[in-house]
Amino acid sequence: MSKPTIVLGFVGSTFDQGYKEDRWLRWRPTISLCMQEDLHIDELHLLHDPRDKRLIKQVKADIAQVSPLTKVVAIPFTLRDAWDFAEVYGALYDWVRAFRFDPMQNDYLLHITTGTHVVQICWYLLLESHYLPARIIQSSPSATREPQGKYHLIDLDLSRYDSLRTRLEAEQQANWQQLKADIATRNPAFNRLITEVEKVATRSTAPILIMGATGAGKSHLAKQIYELKKDRFRLTGRFVDVNCATLRGDSAMSALFGHIKGAFTGAATSRAGLLKSADGGLLFLDEIGEIGLDEQAMLLKALEDKSFFPVGSDKEERADFQLIAGTNRDLREEVLKGTFREDLFARLNTWTFDLPALKDRTEDIEPNLLFELERYSLAQQRQLRFHREALDRYLNFARTGEALWRGNFRDLSASLIRMATLTEGSRITLENVEDEILRLKRLWSVDQPQADVLTDLLGQEALSQIDEFDRIQLSGVVEVCQKSKSMADAGRQLFSASRAQKATSNDSDRLRKYLTRFGLNWENIRS
Repeated sequence: MSKPTIVLGFVGSTFDQGYKEDRWLRWRPTISLCMQEDLHIDELHLLHDPRDKRLIKQVKADIAQVSPLTKVVAIPFTLRDAWDFAEVYGALYDWVRAFRFDPMQNDYLLHITTGTHVVQICWYLLLESHYLPARIIQSSPSATREPQGKYHLIDLDLSRYDSLRTRLEAEQQANWQQLKADIATRNPAFNRLITEVEKVATRSTAPILIMGATGAGKSHLAKQIYELKKDRFRLTGRFVDVNCATLRGDSAMSALFGHIKGAFTGAATSRAGLLKSADGGLLFLDEIGEIGLDEQAMLLKALEDKSFFPVGSDKEERADFQLIAGTNRDLREEVLKGTFREDLFARLNTWTFDLPALKDRTEDIEPNLLFELERYSLAQQRQLRFHREALDRYLNFARTGEALWRGNFRDLSASLIRMATLTEGSRITLENVEDEILRLKRLWSVDQPQADVLTDLLGQEALSQIDEFDRIQLSGVVEVCQKSKSMADAGRQLFSASRAQKATSNDSDRLRKYLTRFGLNWENIRS
């Protein structure tokens, strides 16, 4: 025995009108639905404007003539503006939530033909959200202009359409490959990681934490996630990339959250701040462990409440953004040290991905090297290729323990640029490669003893922003300073040649100015 059929819908304030006998000669959506020979409606719940008393009375009388077994339930439903989406959705939501549905006992149909377009959209959204356990019934005039017209049943349950489900699953699988297409990898473990990142990017809006050494590709991965989400219409705003190591002191709060005019000395104008700039988009906070505890507390509030206070303001700003945080530190250790908030770490730790270093995925050196070569060729409008023996020699070295790759992909990119720049002709030769291998060994041999010192002095991220030329020179200067008794003594050693050519020379002042370029001074080097 079939279940009783209950139809829900609005009275058609225009098409259901009719009081003269000629009304039976034309199609009227609500009455015509009850005239269908193969559709028995046990109950018809009609929402209507309370002012349409005459119309609802006539509709009930006409339905009684064509379908006397149909119980008509007239429901007064007030809408100030039937084209106001927020009002319509809110009112329908409240009505649907109060309606006592019993899908086990009844079969529900939603008549979507009547009502404004906004009403129809809201019905659909409530169906899709499973607040309404119904199928759609759509009525329409027939080609022969008979008063009963015709109807169609529409089932939105895609799981019932095997061929469509198979197609959607195939397309979804293809979509998940988009991120891989933009990241050159042959490493099985990294491949699995990227697959998981793709699924998270297309399904979740929770914060993402990317851990990995400097140069491992955190910023590149964040940018690719943004492009993927934007292509899926999940983001409409900008990609805002912030290196938190550059946010120091009082300016950090203003840079992140903005300030109002006059908030502090020098605040001549208001500033929106980076969080506001990322509204609707993606905010990538690289080296998030560098920001202070106060900024961390404000950031946590912004994540949870989608709001924050600019510096000097008592009026909240709103910003809704996807957050990706990057770090080369172990934030769990920072939490134990008290330098990173435990509650913020818990908020960031929903999705955590640890990017392997280049030395741990040596099979990816070749595709990334060739990618960098192609990018260089396009930028310089100069076609370059490797001689086969030159490429083999470089890769053999790159995959051994001699190649430290401390800067990861930044080291690899810089290495390729040097070879390409110094190459004569269109082919990188074995000689070019041998020269570069010696250069890398010298770089790492100089860099290695001072690596920990420079990291302690500048921070890993700030150090990675310094050109290799300056980095090598700075290492030597720091080493001389640490071995000297005074700044004047260090200056005499460092400027011994040029000072002889000057009438007067202040070696200490020259050294002080040089160190200031990198945010250093004699006292913190000596300590």
